[in-house]
Amino acid sequence: MSSTTREAASAPTATPNRWLLLLGGVLVQMAIGAVYAWSVFGKALQSDSSLLQLTKTQAAIPFEVAIGMIFVGSFIGGRIQDRKGPRTVALTGVVIYSIGIILSSFARDEGQLWLLVLGYGVLSGFGLGMAYIVPIAMLQKWFPDKAGLITGLAVGGFGFGAVITAPLATSLIAKDPAHPTSPFLWLGIAYLIAGVLGASVFRNPPQGYTVGAAPAKSSAGASGTSPATAQASPGADFTQQEALRTPQWYLLTLILTISVTAGISLISVAAGSATDIAGYSAAGAGALVGIMGLFNGVGRILWASLSDKIGKMTAFVGILGLQGLALIALPHVGNAAMFAVLAAIIYTCYGGGFGTMPSTAGRFFGVKNAGGIYGLMLLGWSIGGVAGPLLATALIGDDKNYTLAFTTLGVIALVGAAIPLITKAPRRR
Repeated sequence: MSSTTREAASAPTATPNRWLLLLGGVLVQMAIGAVYAWSVFGKALQSDSSLLQLTKTQAAIPFEVAIGMIFVGSFIGGRIQDRKGPRTVALTGVVIYSIGIILSSFARDEGQLWLLVLGYGVLSGFGLGMAYIVPIAMLQKWFPDKAGLITGLAVGGFGFGAVITAPLATSLIAKDPAHPTSPFLWLGIAYLIAGVLGASVFRNPPQGYTVGAAPAKSSAGASGTSPATAQASPGADFTQQEALRTPQWYLLTLILTISVTAGISLISVAAGSATDIAGYSAAGAGALVGIMGLFNGVGRILWASLSDKIGKMTAFVGILGLQGLALIALPHVGNAAMFAVLAAIIYTCYGGGFGTMPSTAGRFFGVKNAGGIYGLMLLGWSIGGVAGPLLATALIGDDKNYTLAFTTLGVIALVGAAIPLITKAPRRR
């Protein structure tokens, strides 16, 4: 009785801190989310004025390597976080990410693509993965009463990172078009400052923390709960090994993979496709990429919050279905306004996948080992992040066949929309 009283007495003091932790999480996510502004740099690296003189395929390599490395960072970071806590992992990830960005600024002359791949691709991608998983896993423990909304807000910051970076990078590149990588120096320093400030407040809740937590359902009650809304009870947390032995882990990872493949295919060529399909100028395309980052961020919050109301699997049907239809329609629009509308739908749904999946994994497998379980699930991000741009670039080709590329990827998303319909929450014996 006395222990329960002490727990209740300490809860009100802990509750206000969680909002500071949310702010820190958003700050970290904004710093690392600038990776989605790559299409601005990729387009500039292909221009005649750039000394690097990269082809379309070469310009996609650093971004693809970065996305591919995210899984490595999130897997290692997630496992360490579950054992050692969030602050050290987040700080390490932010520092590695920022060093990679700064190093990329020195890739200025022909033949230095390798330096861009090492800095932006390998180092930044690895650091991004380490830092990305931390606030997602940590905040679900601080906000058990608002898991969907809060993780959506946290990863929403990731989408907003490109909103700031894209127009700023466009402006900086215009001042020195011969060296389009030079803005990485100042951007990397800014990311380092913002990321360290955000990560420095991270910590796990104290043992026994239950502020705002929904009452745990009994096993009898859970049997009558809809699979879309079933919440794992505190005593039913899966270990990483147990989660990997369920078909649900693989189905959720497949859903994430397809969503990423579809959405990132546009993100990776957003600036170029805006120019080629809808006639945007270089400055207009750069501004559009920034604005679309806003929809990426809003989608994470919107779909995460909506999924708490309509059910997780219903949300994923909508995310994949809308993405698929918009991708198929995209190459057939001839005006800038309609292109922006369809791109906004794709970005919103793409962000929605990332906003909804963390709380879905938490409901399926519990939050105690969320870092390791969801960190490993981000394998889908890396697979889709490499496959989407490669497939889009190959199908678009030199003849700019956007119809073939986006139709193919749209059909993949529409087929994938059937997977959530067969995905049910796992049951513990």
